[in-house]
Amino acid sequence: MDRPAVSCTASPDPLHDLYASHHGWLSGWLRRKLGCPEQAADLAQDTFLRILGARDALPAICEPRAYLTTTANRLIIDRARRKALEQAYLAELSAVADTRHSFPSPEETLIAVQALMQIANALDRVPVRAGEAFLLHYLDGMTHAEVACRLDVSPRMVRKYLVQCLLACDLQSAA
Repeated sequence: MDRPAVSCTASPDPLHDLYASHHGWLSGWLRRKLGCPEQAADLAQDTFLRILGARDALPAICEPRAYLTTTANRLIIDRARRKALEQAYLAELSAVADTRHSFPSPEETLIAVQALMQIANALDRVPVRAGEAFLLHYLDGMTHAEVACRLDVSPRMVRKYLVQCLLACDLQSAA
C-alpha cells in the first residue's frame, strides 16, 4: 500500500496537508473498526476538529497516521464513556419509573442530565484508566478490589483514580 510521503518540515498550512493526505485513509480505518460508515465519518471529522484545537503541535508530527489513530481511539473511548453514562441514566430512569406512579418532572430530568454532563466533562479531564475505575466502581458497583483486579492495578491505585475523578467532578461543579 502506498503511503504519502512523511515530512517533518513545517508547511504553510499543516492541518490542510494532514487532512488532504490522510482523511480518506482515516475514514476507511474507522469504517473497518466501527463497521458503520456514518459513525466513521463523524469520528473522522471529530478527530480533525480535536487536532485543530492542538494546532501548535502539528509541525512536530512525524508519524501522522499514528497520531490520527491515537486521537481517534481516544474519541472512541470518550464516546463509549458518554454512552455508558447515558445508558446508566436511562436504566435509572426506568428503575425509578417502575417504583413511582409518575415520571420525573422536566426540572428533575434537567437536573439529572446536567449532573451527568458535568460528570462526563470531568471524566474527559482525567486519565483514561481513572475514568474506567470511576465507571466500574460507581456505575457497575464493583468494589475497589474488583476494579483493581479488572484494571490490573493495586486497590490503592484504584483509590487514587477515584480521588482524581471526584476532585475533577468537584472542580467541574465549582466552575
